Formats: sequence, structure tokens, C-alpha cells
Amino acid sequence: MNRSEIQKQLKEVPIFKELSTEEIDPIIEIAQPRFFKNRMYAFMQGDPLDRVFFIHSGRVKIYKTDPSGREQIVSILETGEMFPHAGFFRKGLYPAHAEMMEDSSLIVIPISKFEEILISYPGLSIKLFRVLGEKIVDLQERLEEQILHNSYEQIIMLLLRLCRTNGEKKENGFRITAHFTNKELANMIGTSRETVSRTINYLKKKDFLQLDEDGCYLIDHEKLHQELFTVN
Repeated sequence: MNRSEIQKQLKEVPIFKELSTEEIDPIIEIAQPRFFKNRMYAFMQGDPLDRVFFIHSGRVKIYKTDPSGREQIVSILETGEMFPHAGFFRKGLYPAHAEMMEDSSLIVIPISKFEEILISYPGLSIKLFRVLGEKIVDLQERLEEQILHNSYEQIIMLLLRLCRTNGEKKENGFRITAHFTNKELANMIGTSRETVSRTINYLKKKDFLQLDEDGCYLIDHEKLHQELFTVN
């Protein structure tokens, strides 16, 4: 990946989108392109937290593991996204694993050098705070879902959330661009694979979702919203 490609990709990241050439040049200078094959790790939970990553192409699964090895998926990230958001303004260790879901090209930036740039460009810091604020709201909403809703409702809310984060708009709803197994969906909300499987089959029978020829979910967003309103 050459300099112009790095610049083009960084300009597609929300916090860099409106930067001038003068503002983005220092970031390009410290950016390092890296290629990762499918199932490789950008970092593992507990590694020293010293870099942030921007996805040029590919998909990355962010997940945590507890002492027993049980997996909790935090998010599935795609082209244009950055991670970890917890990497800025804190020292310590990576709080989760970052595993490639397919061959991926990433742009890597050392945190210490990037923080120096943030100090020089307060406007960039404000944009970063906005992105972090959106992530905090998302995490608060997920916590409320687990506290206030049953498994059936949580699965519907998860599918609706995936429409926003990993979906592309279609004529009759959304197509989820990433492939998710029932186990992966279960790991996102802390339920069992069997519960997800039963719920997915039930939603298919009600014609709320289906699989396309590539094995991706096609979701009738409006019907799922209505179902959530009905059960509540």
C-alpha cells in the first residue's frame, strides 16, 4: 500500500474525513500498512496496548474470553473502521482479542505518536471524542438490553443492531454483509447456540428473515421492529 492509498483510506475513516492535506500528512507519516491472513490476530487480550488499527479491507472480530475460555464477541468490524477505541488516553493492556475473519489489510498507527498529533490538532481530538461517545452509548444500550429484555427480545435487538453496523440497505430491508454462525450470534449476547437456533428458525417461519445464496442474512427490518413492539 503506497502513500496515496493510505491517504485515501484514512480519509474514509470518520474522524479523518474532513481533515485538510496539511492535517492528515503527519498521520500518513506514522501509518504502517500490514497484511493479515484469515484467522491471524492483530493482538490478543492482555498484550501491551501500544497501537491502533484502521481496516483498509477485510473483517475483524473483536472478542473477550473469560478464565474458562468462554468467548464473548464485542463486535465485527469492517472496512473503514478503527479499533480498539479503548486504545486512546489510557495505558495498559488490550482488553480483547482481534482476530481476522478473512484476509485483511490494516493500517497500524503507534498510539504514542498519534497522541502527539492529537495534541497538535485539537479539532481531531474532538472528532475522536465523538466517536468514543457513540461507542459508549452503544455499550450502554447493550447493557440495558441484557438487563431489561428476555433472550427472544435480545436476539431481535441484536439482528436490528447488525443491520446498522454490518448491513447494507436493500429494497425490502437489510442484507448482513458478514457471515455469522448461531454460535457467534449467541456469543454476542451471552446466550446459548440452541436458543439462537430456535429463535432464528422461528423468525424464518414468520418470514422476518432468510438466507441468500451466499449464506448471508436478509432481514425485514420493519417487521422485526414491529415484532419487538408486539412482544413488549
